[in-house]
Amino acid sequence: MEPFAQKAFEGFQTLNRIQSRIYQRAFYSNENLLVCAPTGAGKTNIAMITVLHEVGANFKNGVLQKNDFKVVYVAPMKALAAEMAAAFGRRLAPLGLAVRELTGDMQLTKREMEETQMIVTTPEKWDVITRKSSDVSMASLVRLLVIDEVHLLNDDRGPVIETLVARTLRQVESSQSMIRIVGLSATLPNYTEVAQFLRVNLDTGLFYFDASYRPVPLSQQYIGVSEPNFARRNTLMHEIAYEKAMNAVKNGKQAMVFVHSRKDTVKTARILMETAQRNGEVELFNPQEQPQYKLMEKDVQRSRNRELGELFQAGFGIHHAGMLRPDRSLTEKLFSMGLVKVLVCTATLAWGVNLPAHTVIIKGTQLYDAKVGGFRELGMLDVMQIFGRAGRPQFDSSGEGIIITAHNQLAHYLRLMTHQMPIESQFVAMLKDNLNAEVVLGTVTNVKEASAWLGYTYLFVRMQANPLAYGMTWQDVAMDPGLVARRQALITEAARSLDRAKMMRFDERSGQLYVTELGRVASHFYIRYTSVETYNELLRRHMSESEIVDLIARSSEFENIVVREEEMPELFTLRSKCCPLDVKGGPEDKIGKINILIQVYLSRGFLDSFSLIADTAYVSASLGRIVRALFEIALKRGWCSLAASLLEMAKAVDQRIWPHQHPLRQFEGVLTQEVLFKLEDRGLDLDRLCDMDDNEIAAIIRSPYAAKLVSQCVSQFPYLELDAHISPITRTVLQVTLYVTPTFQWKERFHGNSQRWWIWVEDSENEHIYHTEYFILSKKMMAQGTHTLSFTIPIFEPLPPQYYVRAISDNWLSSSSTHTISFRHLILPERHPPHTELLNLRPLPVTALGDPQAVSLYGFSHFNPIQTQAFHTLYHTDHSVLLGAPTGSGKTISAELAMLRLFRTQPGMKVIYIAPLKALVRERMEDWGKNFMPKLGKCMVELTGDLTPDMKLLVAADVIVATPEKWDGITRSWHNRSYAQTVGLMVMDEIHLLGQDRGPVLEVIVSRMRYISARTARPIRFLGLSTALANARDLADWLGIERVGLFNFKPSVRPVPLDVHIQGYPGKFYCPRMNAMNKPLYAAILTHSPVKPVLVFVSSRRQTRLTALDLIQYAAADERPRQFVHAGEEEMEEYVEMASSAELKHALQFGIGLHHAGLTQGDRSLVETLFAERKIQVLVCTSTLAWGVNLPAHLVVVKGTEYFDGKQKRYVEMPITDVLQMMGRAGRPQFDNEAKAVILVHEPKKSFYKKFLYEPFPVESSLHLVLHDHLNAEVAGGSIASVQDAMDYLTWTFFFRRLLCNPSFYGLSDTSAESINVFLSDLVSRTLADLDAAGCIALHEDGSVDPLPPGLIASQYYLHFTTAALFTANLTSPAAAAGVTLETVLHVLCGAAEFDELPVRHNEEFVNAELAKHVRWKVDHRTYDDPHTKTNLLLQAHFSRLAMPMSDYETDLKSVLDQTMRVLQAMIDTAATAGRLQPSLLTMHLTQMVIQAVWYDLGSPLAMLPHVTPSLEEALSAARLASLSSLLTASPHHLRQLLSSHLSPSARANFLQALGMLPRVSVSVRMMPSQAKSASAPSASTAAVVVEVSLRRSRPYQPHSLRAHTPFFPKVKEEGWWVVLAAADNSSLLALKRVSFTHRLTTRLHVPELQASTKQLSVHLISDCYVGLDQLVTVSTDGAVTAQGTPGHYVIEHAGFTMAAVAAGGEKKREHVLGSGEEVSEGRQEGVRELEGVGGDGGGVPEEDEDEFFEAEG
Repeated sequence: MEPFAQKAFEGFQTLNRIQSRIYQRAFYSNENLLVCAPTGAGKTNIAMITVLHEVGANFKNGVLQKNDFKVVYVAPMKALAAEMAAAFGRRLAPLGLAVRELTGDMQLTKREMEETQMIVTTPEKWDVITRKSSDVSMASLVRLLVIDEVHLLNDDRGPVIETLVARTLRQVESSQSMIRIVGLSATLPNYTEVAQFLRVNLDTGLFYFDASYRPVPLSQQYIGVSEPNFARRNTLMHEIAYEKAMNAVKNGKQAMVFVHSRKDTVKTARILMETAQRNGEVELFNPQEQPQYKLMEKDVQRSRNRELGELFQAGFGIHHAGMLRPDRSLTEKLFSMGLVKVLVCTATLAWGVNLPAHTVIIKGTQLYDAKVGGFRELGMLDVMQIFGRAGRPQFDSSGEGIIITAHNQLAHYLRLMTHQMPIESQFVAMLKDNLNAEVVLGTVTNVKEASAWLGYTYLFVRMQANPLAYGMTWQDVAMDPGLVARRQALITEAARSLDRAKMMRFDERSGQLYVTELGRVASHFYIRYTSVETYNELLRRHMSESEIVDLIARSSEFENIVVREEEMPELFTLRSKCCPLDVKGGPEDKIGKINILIQVYLSRGFLDSFSLIADTAYVSASLGRIVRALFEIALKRGWCSLAASLLEMAKAVDQRIWPHQHPLRQFEGVLTQEVLFKLEDRGLDLDRLCDMDDNEIAAIIRSPYAAKLVSQCVSQFPYLELDAHISPITRTVLQVTLYVTPTFQWKERFHGNSQRWWIWVEDSENEHIYHTEYFILSKKMMAQGTHTLSFTIPIFEPLPPQYYVRAISDNWLSSSSTHTISFRHLILPERHPPHTELLNLRPLPVTALGDPQAVSLYGFSHFNPIQTQAFHTLYHTDHSVLLGAPTGSGKTISAELAMLRLFRTQPGMKVIYIAPLKALVRERMEDWGKNFMPKLGKCMVELTGDLTPDMKLLVAADVIVATPEKWDGITRSWHNRSYAQTVGLMVMDEIHLLGQDRGPVLEVIVSRMRYISARTARPIRFLGLSTALANARDLADWLGIERVGLFNFKPSVRPVPLDVHIQGYPGKFYCPRMNAMNKPLYAAILTHSPVKPVLVFVSSRRQTRLTALDLIQYAAADERPRQFVHAGEEEMEEYVEMASSAELKHALQFGIGLHHAGLTQGDRSLVETLFAERKIQVLVCTSTLAWGVNLPAHLVVVKGTEYFDGKQKRYVEMPITDVLQMMGRAGRPQFDNEAKAVILVHEPKKSFYKKFLYEPFPVESSLHLVLHDHLNAEVAGGSIASVQDAMDYLTWTFFFRRLLCNPSFYGLSDTSAESINVFLSDLVSRTLADLDAAGCIALHEDGSVDPLPPGLIASQYYLHFTTAALFTANLTSPAAAAGVTLETVLHVLCGAAEFDELPVRHNEEFVNAELAKHVRWKVDHRTYDDPHTKTNLLLQAHFSRLAMPMSDYETDLKSVLDQTMRVLQAMIDTAATAGRLQPSLLTMHLTQMVIQAVWYDLGSPLAMLPHVTPSLEEALSAARLASLSSLLTASPHHLRQLLSSHLSPSARANFLQALGMLPRVSVSVRMMPSQAKSASAPSASTAAVVVEVSLRRSRPYQPHSLRAHTPFFPKVKEEGWWVVLAAADNSSLLALKRVSFTHRLTTRLHVPELQASTKQLSVHLISDCYVGLDQLVTVSTDGAVTAQGTPGHYVIEHAGFTMAAVAAGGEKKREHVLGSGEEVSEGRQEGVRELEGVGGDGGGVPEEDEDEFFEAEG
């Protein structure tokens, strides 16, 4: 054996002959096995060998990958599972593997399941786990499934094994993953059929060993008793049994007597004991002389089972499944120690526990079968299993098996033992439940699939081999060898029954099977079909507790319980003592008995009779899941009273406390019974206790100590405070924002890691629940205070008085809170005006344009109906227009008509086209750049975060295509920008996005353009394009559009009619729910668009990959893997080669494309081309594609409507506009006559989508939520100079219009002029006060406002006002500036609000923790889930050039780098404005680090150059070329020689090319006499100074270009410089200027007031993109240059790390705000660039980037 495998066989020298025979196949192959061998042949070791094979397969580089595999061992009984878990756990411990038991007795948490490598479980338990789609991820890790005692297929529990095997085999085929199945069984007659069922290769994987392989030979005796009288026959059997047992004991052996009922164990044991006493042979059995007797006697006395102790003293024992587990274990221990000589037991012991004896006696072969309602003969398998316990391999050389049966059965058993009967399948009996489970799991969706699923069962194998046993004839098999018709008949019959019971919907015509909520509940809670029928009949909207208990008692799960005569007296006593509820039917009735047992269990009553203890244990095992199932059913039906009652009952069952008992009883072990009784007796409920202090409680319960404990418990009792804000969206839909605040103390002992609550909104008048939510409060969330939930609910007119929001704890009794939502002051929004009717006009020909040049732009002959109707207004008038029409209606052409009019009538004016996403801007640029603009001879410019064009280009452009943020940034200073004042037409695409996160920006720019138009007296024509709107009139009024310009068509007016299907999926957790949608997605493609193009929208990049993989899997399972490929194989291979992403390569081979922002531009373009040309049929993409690229399809599937919001750290709903936009991509006008859309949503949201996908959604403003930044910008721009100006400014906004129309939405109680005035005044005052506190503006007492530098900087760089305040506090105060270090500056950068929305996805805190181990500076370990900490880690990883842990992090880093540049520019300006040199220089160095991905103060700046290895660095150092300055001045010939020995020719060329791009700049400085007068009165202590700096560059290796060498920065970067003037003696910054030049430049820096004490000035020239090229020149104030610097790496002294909380006040204001004196000298410079645009150079504005909805996956 392998060395690692030997650890599991410690103490073994050799394997036995059976194990040796199988070893090669078990350990060295991966094929399925079936091993049939007699009991005791060492089958457990065979299982161990297969486990070790799996372990060996998961070693990588000598390390065991424990998280990559799971082994599942299915044992038929709980007892056996416990034994196996212990045995495997002990033997696998040396390998570090965790083995755990998972049965009804032993539950595992999700975490424990993940940490476990081997799970030992029972068939039912594993069935429950694998039938839930939420646990699929764990089941998918299983690599080995061992099924012990496979011959149990013949038993009642056989169907479960069949289900498991069928499910596993189908999983193997569909997922193409390997799961090995190993079956272990006793000797079977029809072993080849079982092997076929397990898909075992009959030649190599089937091993059959007959009885001759028994390790201990067995002698068998068959004794027939011919006595006809029942009583005498029984007596005779007892005598024979006694005689045989006594003989064994006389020979020093032990005996087991098997009987067939639990009751009979005690009875038989007593008779045997009495017989021994009567015969005077007690001493033979007496254990008292044995040394361990005394020790074990104590354990026996502790047992509640009195018979155990009584029999033990005589050397007898009993064992059956009804005993409590500790008692069973004790008996097993006593028998194995030899203290019990004769053990009387039921057959459970033979199956469950490996406890052999020399002699095994079967006393009687008749057993009672509750299902048959009478006696039946013991089965052959049971006899064999029992005989398998005879003979102990380690101790005995032989074993003895004895059957005592009725004489007429003797021949039957002799025949069976010699010619065994084949085992049959019992699957038909459980077909309905198992079919339902598969349909719920999603693996079966129609009759055809269900028939195929039956083909994987043992039933199918046996029906072919023995049709007569299954109601068929041999002729049927001959006619239909595959039994297709029979399988379909079985499925159809079962499906009809399930349909009648409402457990599924069965469409007989199509054969489709659809899941229902009831079926789902039944499957998840393992409720039988017959029970569901009972519930359907008896469940009512209102039920009392006693009716609920009675209903539970009628469940078919308890049908085996029988009423016994001898239990009657005790049941009557229990009813009177322990049953607070009425018992229908009384103890004589079976249901009455179960009812009593349920109540006794809840009351923790004491049971005397052993059979009742057993029955109660049986009832309690199923009780919890039945009540939970009933609760789910009531909840799904929306019955609020019943749901609340059932939830309380479910918790009562979990806690074993009645709802009417005191809630503090749940603090088990803290309060004494006496105290609890006092609390109940004196009526001290929780509410009263909350209002009392310790002394008051002590006075009532007479115990100060107990009062303290009570008070503690009250404070720890889980309670949520609720508050709600309601906003009407329409007259029938209400948005509820719920604020949940936990108000209790968290104690891990009682609360664990999380607490769960059900939150629902109910209308108690109509007894209905309108919304349900499952809220999980973790210990971590507890510290965050209030949590916000948002959802929509319906309302009806006339309005009900109120709704109630209830939060009920899922596990604490009496823990619930209620909040009343009153509708008394609710003002519903106004009714919306009707839509524009689409007139039946003749389509207008393109020639109507009347201009041949314009006509030539279009490749079609006629305009569509919508364009025709709006043509006159657009093309022949100057009216502003709002055009609302569904996606795909040709709105872009409508915009072109308006543009053509402007070009014709006002040639000098500009068109501004605002598109909300960069992707849309790009699409417009590409589309118009090809045809429209060149033909018209017009110039078009793109203005986005990626591209900020030159000033001259903007002035010359006829059309500017921009994102809202970029245009906002530019027009903030519109007074200085001529092009912002020459706008003639403003087109706003997708203007309905006003209602979303980025809507306020759109609102602000429209308001500003209207304001500019009013101020400049130049009319601007507005053209708004949107989907169909509900409140189009409001939007039109705001845009100044008259009735003639308003076109708002219905959503149904589409060029291609759209058929929408909405499907709901349950499941509390996002990832399993997404997983459950994949099969229906595949089915939807086959149903609606088998050959036409399909777009699948998902919410995250990860989902694109997972969805594509599942689609490939389903196509492969259908044996049509290439069904989505519509190109030749060779052609497709060429395309696949062109892709750079491995995931995309894989998907493209199967005709499926991926599209998201994480892909390179090349990959995205390739996918778009292939899809547009119909080479691939399916495209899985993120929502960006809906907006960005015009790629329509026949079918659109929206898979899930939630996305992970990084800010809220939870999944939230996508805006409805996005869903509409995605649906709009369905239908290709040129190819389709109809289109299909399938929306897969979370079940609770289904009704919401049904409503709003068919009627338009009103657009509301969210400007009031982000007013600070916009008011600050207006103050900075000079538009607002007082509080009154701010009020007037608001009246220009859409927010003001909507405030009047839907006041309740904005929290306004009435619409009188006074109320509105107060509301707005309050809003403005609060906002301005916040800006004043942040230091962005100065708010004076007279109501006037002035901008301050931080506010100006925030406005210029488009930053959040809190970011400006953060920078001021940490960079400008003397204390902060003195202690600043590079680490501090990085912390300040990462603290900016601009990084708030960086997504920290599900479980990424662990990735961040791992990344934190590898970075230079530590971060706070408590904030690994914080976006700012993640930003810090990403940047540090970037500087160290670490590999990112996953592709998501690469994209995240790109978005961080996009934002970082403008934030850094703002930091420099903030520090410079305050005159802080140290922070300014450090921030400049940080900028270099960001651009070059190197550390400024670690390592060598040579790292910026390509192919620099440590050996090359050493060689350069030896040649004295270790610095960049020395490299730049080195002789080219010498350098080439040196490089040739270290680099290949191509690498050398790259190195030299990069080196050639580095600038060589010489600096000269001179003092100029100042012409300017000092601003203040002339003073002897200050003087005005002008310093002239001349810069000159020479580039030996490269032609003139400003493009910098930045391989690690995602954007193109042009080279720039900072010129910094500082006082050399006190390090204060005097002036700063940004410059950019190609050859030479002379610039002057003005210092209006220089302290006379300053003797020396230093001029720093700092590159904004290269490390190690900075220069320092020192000049004395008398004009002498004292030190001329050369490019080099100079270091600034670092002090300790401190962060100031607020900016220090009282400093003298510096008039020379950055770049003062930015005029350029008259020298011969070749072009100074004013770095114009928002955020200066490289300052991308935070637009919606390509992707999307950020994700989090689990």
